[in-house]
Amino acid sequence: MPTLPTIVDNARFLVTEVQEQVKLTCGLLNEIDRGLIEKIAAKDDYIDNLKTTVENLCFSRIHNDKDADEDEANAVRSLHVICVNLERIADFCVNICRQTDYLADGTFIHDYDYQTMFTVIQEGLSRVIPVFGDRNLSGALDICKTEYRLDGLYKESFDRIMMEMRRKDDVQDFITVLFIFRYLERVGDSLLNIGEALIFAIIGDRIKIRHFEALQQTLSESGFEGSLSDIAFNSIWGSRSGCRIGKVDSKHESAHKAQGLFKEGAKRKILKERESIRRWETIYPGIAPQVFGFYEKGETASMLVEFLSGCTLEQVILTEEEELLANVTFVFEQTLEEIWEGTRTEGAVSTDYIAQLKARLDAIRRVHPSFYRPEGRIDALDILSTEALMDLCARIEKTLPAPFSIFIHGDFNVNNVIYNHDKQRINYIDLYRSRMADYVQDASVFLISNFRLPAFETATRDRINRVIDHYFDFFSRFANKHGDSTFEARMALALTRSFYTSSRFELNYAFARDMYLRAQFLMEKLAARRDEPWETFRLPRRILFY
Repeated sequence: MPTLPTIVDNARFLVTEVQEQVKLTCGLLNEIDRGLIEKIAAKDDYIDNLKTTVENLCFSRIHNDKDADEDEANAVRSLHVICVNLERIADFCVNICRQTDYLADGTFIHDYDYQTMFTVIQEGLSRVIPVFGDRNLSGALDICKTEYRLDGLYKESFDRIMMEMRRKDDVQDFITVLFIFRYLERVGDSLLNIGEALIFAIIGDRIKIRHFEALQQTLSESGFEGSLSDIAFNSIWGSRSGCRIGKVDSKHESAHKAQGLFKEGAKRKILKERESIRRWETIYPGIAPQVFGFYEKGETASMLVEFLSGCTLEQVILTEEEELLANVTFVFEQTLEEIWEGTRTEGAVSTDYIAQLKARLDAIRRVHPSFYRPEGRIDALDILSTEALMDLCARIEKTLPAPFSIFIHGDFNVNNVIYNHDKQRINYIDLYRSRMADYVQDASVFLISNFRLPAFETATRDRINRVIDHYFDFFSRFANKHGDSTFEARMALALTRSFYTSSRFELNYAFARDMYLRAQFLMEKLAARRDEPWETFRLPRRILFY
């Protein structure tokens, strides 16, 4: 079985050969020489073989050593990515050589500064193995920044070439030189991948340079004074918000553990979530995580928030004993009622459940193209299309404003509610969509997030159904207490939205189709009752149980 030093030695040879290939390519541009072109082409085959050797060593090490520690496994994976990108750089050199065949004047390119780009490339390549060996985080970051420098140099040459091409006749040479500079710029993309692979080997997680810089700045804003080498960053996958989320821990036992959650994404979303957290702190202190640090740059922003210990309601429902489930239910209901009562504001408020559904239709149909019913007819009975049903329900919704509003969570899934057993406390996370709105929005999302839990064993599903039934009763009591006579009609609209839109996250076709059909059924039910008083509408509760 190959050892890590053996893999590193072979990677060192590969770096050396790629450096030589880059040097030869620069020399070729200085003076076109047919013999040099053939030498570069021959060396490319050798580089390909070296890359394959390193790749095989990496796969063999990972496959045969199941007990390798995480740091070593990360190092091997990093070396594999590095070698793939080194071979790609060599391929770009070959592509540049081929472009020289199209130069009518071999000295034409001498009018443009390609030498600086080659110097920057060589500087980046020369640091790869030393950075890997020293676990030098700042060095890895410098290799990443090589891409920025090459982009800037490419832009300067591109602008000049485009300007001069308008005034001169050597169009073929201009275009050829432009392609050569484009290949040099693409070398920067591979060096960026190499730098990010080195960061992965050092900190143990795949993180792009913009995320890394955001993490660095956000930690600084939070008052963290250590080196990023002291930080363990672990991605949290499964977020559907488009944000990068990771848990930030200290690697040292003596240091404070679980420093927080790092979240980076579109500035609009991050700013909105920070504002929502501040609002929650005034409404119900302690329910939202604290914000430790915030940083914004361009169109993105990031923040470091408190890591809340405990377990999600999803974990409680699926795995905990009945006694603990009952206790969590009690604490959660007490918290929820306090929030709803404390923020309840009288006055009719319009809802947009069908509009939310329509906004997600394209995403649904990309996953499940058949979840859409066309217009039809059975004997004398007209069958409305899905679109017509939605339009009809949208008109119904306009006649059904909520009688009051509360400050809702906005994404009230069971995995966005945290229970801390030691403190007997409920916390909310992922608060980007919090706002004043109809409480039925949160209630419906909560019910369907239970429904769509991926557990189909009879005992577990019976338990989930009991939880759904219990909380529907809770929501109904709140509605009755405050004279909300159209609660069940609005709930049908909101459940239509939640059932239908949830299908886009479910690749189990039968389960996804079941949710889609339940949405269709609810729309049919609402359409059939459109000429009757909505106060008498009753939701068919069985639709909530699977």
